[in-house]
Amino acid sequence: MPTWQELVADKRARQADETPKDWLIVPPPTDRLNVVDFPRECGLLSPKEIEITETSDVDVLLRNLASGVLSSVEVTTAFYKRAIIAHQTVNPLTEIFVKRALARAKWCDDQLKASGRPIGPLHGLPISLKDQICINGLETSMGYVGWLGKPAEKDAILTEILHNAGAVPFVRTNVPQTLMWGETYNHVFGRTLNPYNRKLTSGGSSGGEGALIAMKGSPLGVGSDIGGSIRIPAAFCGIYGLRPSYNRIPYYGTLTSLEGQDSMPSVLGPMSDNLNGIKVFMKTVIDQKPWTKDPSAVHKPWIEEEYQLCEHGGGKKLVFGIMWNDGIIVPHPPIIRALELTKKALLIAGHEVVDWVPHRHAEITRVVAEVFAACADEDSSEALKLTGEPLVHNMADVEFVSSDLPNDSISAFQLWQIHKRKLALRKSYLDHWQATKAITSTGRPIDAIIAPVACGASMPHGENLQALLTLRGRVVAHVSPSYTQYTGVFNLLDYPSCVFPVTRVDPAIDVKKRAHRFLNKRDERCYRLYDPELWRDAPVSLQLVGQSYEDEAVVAMTGIVDAALKAQKSTFSLDIPKARSSL
Repeated sequence: MPTWQELVADKRARQADETPKDWLIVPPPTDRLNVVDFPRECGLLSPKEIEITETSDVDVLLRNLASGVLSSVEVTTAFYKRAIIAHQTVNPLTEIFVKRALARAKWCDDQLKASGRPIGPLHGLPISLKDQICINGLETSMGYVGWLGKPAEKDAILTEILHNAGAVPFVRTNVPQTLMWGETYNHVFGRTLNPYNRKLTSGGSSGGEGALIAMKGSPLGVGSDIGGSIRIPAAFCGIYGLRPSYNRIPYYGTLTSLEGQDSMPSVLGPMSDNLNGIKVFMKTVIDQKPWTKDPSAVHKPWIEEEYQLCEHGGGKKLVFGIMWNDGIIVPHPPIIRALELTKKALLIAGHEVVDWVPHRHAEITRVVAEVFAACADEDSSEALKLTGEPLVHNMADVEFVSSDLPNDSISAFQLWQIHKRKLALRKSYLDHWQATKAITSTGRPIDAIIAPVACGASMPHGENLQALLTLRGRVVAHVSPSYTQYTGVFNLLDYPSCVFPVTRVDPAIDVKKRAHRFLNKRDERCYRLYDPELWRDAPVSLQLVGQSYEDEAVVAMTGIVDAALKAQKSTFSLDIPKARSSL
């Protein structure tokens, strides 16, 4: 039997063989940190391919595809070439299947020509998928060497729905080994870098999607989120990303870590460099009634009245709660500046802003950790022992000892006690939210929370690790200033959350502040880690959080916040990551 290293070498060779040789370029020098604009500069893309891949929003692409102004073959080719450029620059891809994707694109074009009608609402649109969403006939390794050589025998339900809607899946994207990291690295495909600053991480676990979309190598992608895995990469890469409510998007047939646990389910959700892509994905998938294909999918159609904010005053005057910090870690100066800019933009737009007092976040974070650790290392060890591949203990050269991980699973009864605490915390948080109607001028509770996604605008490689947590008397993870505390809270509460970009780190503005009274050791480490120059050009993003199953309203309210920020762009000298120009 080949060694795990030999299996990795074979997979990388096969990946290289699938890459068209005339799409190879000379990568930028390693000392060039910001490479987000490199695809348009490298000489591979034609002017029309640059125009296609920099189109301002997904709706424009879809209209041109449905009308035949653009063919699916030329759109898919343009994005594929840009994706391959991105891959040679920041390493976001796993599965490359050019011939198969272009054959699908040609079929879409032929159907449109024969019938005069698009196949569906996503007709001809290339879509990237995180490397856990199965595509029939392709490997889904999810960063495990032992899962190579085992092509899927059928599509995941979401893949099937996207096909039925006319989409063209064209690449799959990189993830961390086990999926349970805030940085994207594994033995099979290596590390994915942040295109705005290659010294920083693209986040995880959907870091391949985040980096690819930031480089405009895909107009629309799909990630997953169990503790922040859509929102962290979206924030670190300056794009939009939605963590939907539990089971709103079908998950059946998708591989995942901790498969079978439903204490805090992973969810699938869209990632795009424009907010229209988020809405298009959600409405398209939900309109296909996924509950008829996936027994876990919730039976809730897309409700346009909720998108029109019928329960939120029609969106005319919204009340937002700003969470300046979570009481555990104080964010870096660029995050605070983004919160200030957003507050000011919303006030100018006529909305109301109040301070949000974080409610029992330390307790919720602890329950999140206990859910993750309930099976100890059994989940990952089953995959690793297939080849003898070692567990990735760190994402950089930092000490992280495997013996610190729990090796004893808890009993079903102990898990039930965690569930009881979780429900009590959800009830307490709901009451806390509802009580805010006493402080708003509308008589409604606050409409949404605006919060940081992490304590920093990305992190240096190896620093976005799990937090220091002690369960049953033992340390189960490395000390870290940042991981999922600002996101995992909302996974446990099941609050849909949408990330939106605000600005970018400017060392001349985002200077290091005088030390505050530290809340704990992690807070102190977060403060000491910050160096404005190290974070130069990193996108700075926030998340908008609504209550359970308010996905439509969350997308709509994010649009209102996004519009308010863009209206004030010149006033605030915002440096929002460049949008694509319209065709």
